[in-house]
Amino acid sequence: MESAHSAFSEIVNEEVIYQNPLLFLKIWELGSDSAHFGVPTPWLWHSHKQVEFLVVMEGLLAIQTKHELAVLSAGDVIVLGSSQPHRTYKYSAGPLRQIVFQIDLKQHFDLSTMPYLHCFSELTHPLEQFNELFRSNPGVKQAAYDFILQIFEESQSRKIGYELAISAAIKNLLLLMLRNDNRDLSALAEDSGIARLRPALDHIDNHLGERITVEDVCSLLNLSYHYFIKYFKKVMGISFVDYVNYKRIKKAERLLLTGDLSMMEVSFEVGILNMAQFYKLFKRHNQCSPKEFKQRMRSQTGVTPAPLLAQAD
Repeated sequence: MESAHSAFSEIVNEEVIYQNPLLFLKIWELGSDSAHFGVPTPWLWHSHKQVEFLVVMEGLLAIQTKHELAVLSAGDVIVLGSSQPHRTYKYSAGPLRQIVFQIDLKQHFDLSTMPYLHCFSELTHPLEQFNELFRSNPGVKQAAYDFILQIFEESQSRKIGYELAISAAIKNLLLLMLRNDNRDLSALAEDSGIARLRPALDHIDNHLGERITVEDVCSLLNLSYHYFIKYFKKVMGISFVDYVNYKRIKKAERLLLTGDLSMMEVSFEVGILNMAQFYKLFKRHNQCSPKEFKQRMRSQTGVTPAPLLAQAD
């Protein structure tokens, strides 16, 4: 068998199409009743920018990452970090059933939970380290299994309020990992300095439709340019520019769903005056154009947003 440390010369960069653009996830069941098993030819690597959880419900699944080759059995859970190469195969002749759950985690943090984003940052805390938690703590593994199964069932039933149920289960899954991790990430979050950045975050929220400069925010906090850039990245887990762009696109999503503005009007409303830049940023966050996003959401909900009413003088 090829070594787990072999060169990743052929990695398929998989594009994940979200089942609901506002939930930023894809979750589905894979199954095989075939007696055929073993290493396929070719056995290709693949990766994607989304974090992936794998849950085995029945049978045996072999998975290889750049760190290890493991065999998962029924009840096992494994998490793969963003853009981490991996490949799998059916390990036994019996039936195999698994849930594949791909998600852009950073999209599920709002202002109240943003201080914890860096606890799940690939730069400082590789998510694969949580797999040791699943292996060593059966109770945590079972709880994670149950949350992921709940997310899958809600995504299949699509009952009214399923988005709320899925969002709650995702946050509970993250909380489970956070509170049971032996690296004491909670201590890091408590010392994140979010209170010190609050004037800057409020300034960003209040001026999304305008030009926002690092210099303006530095003056609010009385910090030097270079210190602020490093401090913001340390506290928030993402750069100042990426955070501002994230907030602009989130506002653009709301405008696209709740109003009937043109694409140019939406772009200007969120402070992006260059349409090419607006399309580029929107596609980076949503894997689709603003127009496709609007059409997809309308087709999912079956509701066409009413035009904005003019305010009376």
